[in-house]
Amino acid sequence: MSLQNDSTQNPRVTWEGCSVLLDINDGDRLVFARLSPAATLKIGNKNCSLQPLIGCPFGSLFQVDNGPKGPYLSLVVPSTEGNNLHETKEYQLKDESKDNRALVDNNKAQNLTGEDIDEMRRQGATGEEIVEALISNSATYEKKTSFSQEKYRLKKQKKYSPRVLLRRPFCRSICEAYFKKYPARIGFLRVDTLSLLLSMANITAHSDVLVVDMVGGLLTGAVAERLGGTGYVCNAYLGDTPYSIDIVRIFNFSGEICKRIVRSPVAGLCSIQDGVSKSEIQSNEQISSQDSFPHSISTEETSISSENGTLDLVPEMMTASPTPPQVARTCKSTKAGESASQDAINLWKENGFSSLLIAAPELDAWSIVQELLPVLSYSASFAIYHQYLQPLATCMHNLQLGKMAIGLQISEPWLREYQVLPSRTHPSMQMSAFGGYILNGTRICSSDSQPSKK
Repeated sequence: MSLQNDSTQNPRVTWEGCSVLLDINDGDRLVFARLSPAATLKIGNKNCSLQPLIGCPFGSLFQVDNGPKGPYLSLVVPSTEGNNLHETKEYQLKDESKDNRALVDNNKAQNLTGEDIDEMRRQGATGEEIVEALISNSATYEKKTSFSQEKYRLKKQKKYSPRVLLRRPFCRSICEAYFKKYPARIGFLRVDTLSLLLSMANITAHSDVLVVDMVGGLLTGAVAERLGGTGYVCNAYLGDTPYSIDIVRIFNFSGEICKRIVRSPVAGLCSIQDGVSKSEIQSNEQISSQDSFPHSISTEETSISSENGTLDLVPEMMTASPTPPQVARTCKSTKAGESASQDAINLWKENGFSSLLIAAPELDAWSIVQELLPVLSYSASFAIYHQYLQPLATCMHNLQLGKMAIGLQISEPWLREYQVLPSRTHPSMQMSAFGGYILNGTRICSSDSQPSKK
């Protein structure tokens, strides 16, 4: 398999081995997939090859059609004239006095039977033709309002002609996909909360960012995406086993960016401030690298949920299964999360980190801040996310008592989603009511800045 060079690769067009986010039927189902000739996607009871998606620009729309060799994904070319005619018709019907009061749902309005639809499929009819036949055989379609007609058409189109939108996986789309289907994997971290974390921690180019990421690698990937191949992202972890950062592989980072995503145990970073010898630091790094290598292999195997190279966002946990050889070679070529080099550790020992980000719902906020705040440079910003308020309130109180930081504040993000459609713009009927809490501040130099370990 031939992989494209990072320098010549167009990030707006898919390539063999890249990760994509497949949006099926306008958000009804979200699937992460790695494109390869052997990868398939199951939509309903049909298996479609993902090979037609290779080489297409992100944002392309596909629909499921029936061919001589079975179902396949065909590119949908939007018609500008058709959209203009539809909008003109909609505005013409807007002032009509039609309503749905006289319509009775007794399952007798449709003259087309299931046997007729099966016969049309055997004759090679496309999904659009079946939808048009259902509309023409409906006795109540013309009596519906224009909005009801649009809903009826969309409902039949999702059933008989499903559509797949090819989306580029980046910070926002990945966070929204996980939050919608399985928020527990990312610690219930909402997209607006993630953006506030990056802003409050002052994540800019050429920064050296210390990250404690226990949300699957989403925070690490978001920081690396904002740095854009400059600076470093050091993922710190407690103990000997690094935290999983599987989500980083979905970002399609180049090899240059992956080299700047490193890992280091918290004990190794804190020993820099305690004056431990270099040989002891190196021995800790060797132990952590030996423990992290088999762990990274296992996470690569569990990231692809099935032999077709797709990862469906469902509440069930992923199970390990054989990875196709094409996918395995691609993963090895862009591996992130190597152990931090001694040169980088010496640089951080001299200058300190420029930012600190913590998203560790399973850890005590004050305990981890006590360990990591001394390795920050003075006037460096930090931001801590937690699902609950009390751990952050305790941490803020202790920071104030120790005079370790200024500008401390706890924020609760608030988000309202709107449906934006002609004559139907209003807040969504169902939306997220809670986005967690963020504690942010700036480290200062103080005579009382050394906390007492309790």
